[in-house]
Amino acid sequence: MPLKFRWALAAALLFATACHRKDKVRVETDEGPPHPSMFVSVSDPKTAPQLLDGFYGLEGNSWRWTAGHFSVLLGAPPVAARNGGVLKLDMTIPKPLIDLVKTTTLTVRIHGEKLPPESITQPGSFTFVRDVPPGLFDGDPVKVEFSLDRYIPAGKVDTRELGLIVSSISMEPSKTAPGAP
Repeated sequence: MPLKFRWALAAALLFATACHRKDKVRVETDEGPPHPSMFVSVSDPKTAPQLLDGFYGLEGNSWRWTAGHFSVLLGAPPVAARNGGVLKLDMTIPKPLIDLVKTTTLTVRIHGEKLPPESITQPGSFTFVRDVPPGLFDGDPVKVEFSLDRYIPAGKVDTRELGLIVSSISMEPSKTAPGAP
């Protein structure tokens, strides 16, 4: 094979390979990754990635079942490291849960520190509210871990483990600074 033909063939193969490369285009912006929201509606696709563990699919376009243990990532309120914050969980305690377990205790942990638990003995809709001390805001965002001591095990009523029905979770600024009257 003549040298001239080999160079032409090599150039053609190189060109063909270059034309079929599937390099990914990467666009960088000054925005950086999205900042976690302080308010998570379980129905909002923008904040759904902040639902870390123990949440099932959206139901009724507004709420989700949880497992017995679930967690969420929340943005910290401004100056929370100095003033603390207020955690709010809008939830429904389903009647089948109370009928089965009679009572359950909801415990919350942030950075391994336990907030005061809540014993639940009645079905209904509630807002669980807890003050979060400033010392638990050593960074932003904050991972909040929820745990029920009793819940409906998988296979008892549903194929899923069932805990609470949740519509939103938020971390709000503290209304008063520490030491205020």
